[in-house]
Amino acid sequence: MLDEIDKKILRLLQEDARRTTKELAAGVNLSTTPVFERLKRLEREGYIKQYVAILDAEKLDLGFEVFCSVKLKQMTRDVARNFTRLIRDIPQVAECYNISGEYDYLLKIRARSMKDYNEFLINTLGTIDAIGSVQSSFVMNSIKHSYGLYL
Repeated sequence: MLDEIDKKILRLLQEDARRTTKELAAGVNLSTTPVFERLKRLEREGYIKQYVAILDAEKLDLGFEVFCSVKLKQMTRDVARNFTRLIRDIPQVAECYNISGEYDYLLKIRARSMKDYNEFLINTLGTIDAIGSVQSSFVMNSIKHSYGLYL
């Protein structure tokens, strides 16, 4: 169970994962040893999955975002397992969610342009036999994007 100090450490790390143990300790008013031990416990227990650098997609010419709704021809355990295995290996797919409703999956795709996305749609998604239909929604403006969790 997390206490308020654990949550404060997690909030501080979400703001800047490069903070040192000394900086975290100052932020929660403890010495470095107990903060180090808490940090290792949070990592060991899976509260902290990984540390990453958040890159600027626009500067890297990958700012064209598309949400692609995918409906499979049939939804069976084997078809779903194979589809998710294939999707995990496609680098343009930034996120994939199994959803309820008219479609089975929602993919967040990163591309360089509309033309690049079209080529991806035809040459990558179009080669997956299990897909029955797709619907693409193009992001015109990102209003809010948060990597952190509300704690």
